[in-house]
Amino acid sequence: MAAKDPATRAIATNRRARFDYEVLDTYEAGMVLQGSEVKSLREGRANLKDSYAIVKDGEVFLIGCHISPYPFARGGGHEPERTRKLLLHRHEIERIRAQIEERGRTVIPIRMYFKDGKAKLEIGVAKGKDRYDKRETLKRKQADREMERAMRYRSLD
Repeated sequence: MAAKDPATRAIATNRRARFDYEVLDTYEAGMVLQGSEVKSLREGRANLKDSYAIVKDGEVFLIGCHISPYPFARGGGHEPERTRKLLLHRHEIERIRAQIEERGRTVIPIRMYFKDGKAKLEIGVAKGKDRYDKRETLKRKQADREMERAMRYRSLD
């Protein structure tokens, strides 16, 4: 995960991303947004669940990301689940395209945040986890929790 910089402020996170997928590589992308979308993002009204990115004609697009309409926008605002263009360097797009050509890989959004006043999206090239991988993740989390609990009780003695 990216370092917690004081200049960044989280808008939305895809909590299931690291549970359902094994993230192999991450990238930071800018987004082409309308004014009412930025206003909604500043209020934290975004949902990354069930969204993904595709590479089409040398460009990357975010599909299925829900940004709620801004209630005070003129002319009705924006379409909540419209396809949004992501801004990446050409070499990053080519690297992503090459990685997703391998079987079973996809591009998923991990978190959306503001960095120096601009909305950014952390995307990851990921491979879907099998059911047993998910169980292994849950077992590891539970073991870590038990270890923390034991350490906490031991420090009280």
